[in-house]
Amino acid sequence: MAIIITDDDVRRLLSMAECIGAMRTAYQDFADGKAVSLPRVRYTADAGDGLEYFSNVHVGAVPSLGMACVRAGSHTTLEDPSRPGRRGYVSPVNWTVIILYDLKTSEPVAFLHESYLSGFRVGATSAACVEAVARPDASELALFGSGRQARSHCRAICSVRPIRGVRSYSPNPAHREAFAAEMRAEGFDITALDDPRKVVEGADIVCCATSSKLPVFKGEWLTQGQMVLSIANTDVTVVRHEVDDTVLERADDIIVNDWTSVESNRQVELLDLIAKGTVDRNRVHELGEVFTGRVQLRQAPDNILYYKNNTGLGMQFAAAGAILYKKLKAEGTNRVIPPDWLMSEKYSQS
Repeated sequence: MAIIITDDDVRRLLSMAECIGAMRTAYQDFADGKAVSLPRVRYTADAGDGLEYFSNVHVGAVPSLGMACVRAGSHTTLEDPSRPGRRGYVSPVNWTVIILYDLKTSEPVAFLHESYLSGFRVGATSAACVEAVARPDASELALFGSGRQARSHCRAICSVRPIRGVRSYSPNPAHREAFAAEMRAEGFDITALDDPRKVVEGADIVCCATSSKLPVFKGEWLTQGQMVLSIANTDVTVVRHEVDDTVLERADDIIVNDWTSVESNRQVELLDLIAKGTVDRNRVHELGEVFTGRVQLRQAPDNILYYKNNTGLGMQFAAAGAILYKKLKAEGTNRVIPPDWLMSEKYSQS
């Protein structure tokens, strides 16, 4: 019988170290040609009365962990009359579910809440990259953002490098102070600053964990020896430039999760620079190539390394879901869905 895995289960059962390991396994499988993870599909539709429907779908499978998944989510937005051109959520609910499938039997084995895991696996993927390529002694973190992704990235990056100090920035003073206070309560040495340049200066790792459509700092502020990460990317529904062209052009090497998704999602912030010749396509590498050692990259005093955490992939949910399913199944739960609710007629044999 399929079980239901809640956000609370994810918080309780999945450690950051386990999630980082699951992301590494997924991307290694992907580089080895074993994992399957198609580019995410996003679309919008006119829902009438000024409403716009948004859908986000991921599919993927990780053979090393025996799990496949379909992740499907949706929400509705309405234009904000106080901010022309900006839209807001009609409801705070993001209607999303992840269905996990056993690769050997094809049976749906779990329905998984998405909200907490979504931020968790993005931070874990970034941390897996940091663990693979950042200097072992990286100790100063610059962090842009004050929401769910910023929290996840602070926890994740600090778990793989000896971070002594975190400097954070958000354009909303109340948000950045509240974020810093919350993270200090968790034991992080974090200082909220009102000048983004001061956040970047002297940092070993510069992490952008925002939903911004515009650059959050100037690439000219970077110095040799820094590693930069960003998570907000263009897709077919919106154009985003969380970092400016200078960051990409100054980077000695760029890492992405999946090149096919760069093209499929039309991530113009990278593609346009390659077309112009200011970024060399040969300097863009996939994360799985780094994990498998096919590409040797290291943050060094004389380079700038940029990780463009450019897309969510279905295999991430399959990998983390496999761990959660195994743990909750062993623990036992009464949240089950009878198999006959999910069965359809077998195809007739001819």
